Amino acid sequence: MAIHVVLLEPEIPQNTGNISRTCVVTGSELHIIGPMGFSLDEKHVKRAGLDYWKDLKLHMYDSLEEFYQQNPEAECWYFSSKVSRNFNEASYSGDCYLMFGKETQGLPKQLLDQHTEHTVRIPMQAKQRCLNLSNAVCVGVYEALRQNDYFHMK
Repeated sequence: MAIHVVLLEPEIPQNTGNISRTCVVTGSELHIIGPMGFSLDEKHVKRAGLDYWKDLKLHMYDSLEEFYQQNPEAECWYFSSKVSRNFNEASYSGDCYLMFGKETQGLPKQLLDQHTEHTVRIPMQAKQRCLNLSNAVCVGVYEALRQNDYFHMK
């Protein structure tokens, strides 16, 4: 069992590096759906992930369609600041997939509309855009772990 973090078309290498570190320390797996706005070889990605990068369970996909084809049974939760259901109102299984969109646009409206029963948001102050992507991922991962009694952590 593992929590799966899914990044759809990430744009900022430092965020992906920080997210990779969160994944490693929580035993989560990282799924990246391209195209990305950077190369994984960039020093900013590696620097943010530091020495954790070698321990990362990483899965790469060229498209959203490829992701769904390779993970047909995935229980996906779609995080967006544009929906009303709070993330702590969802029930996350021990093998859930938490999907986050690109930094500048979030997840596409069409994708959210197709999965309304699995869309969630992280509450924040009115008139504020959203959390930094790496912070949002951390909040989501730890809620899923909490609901599963931190199944594999000390």
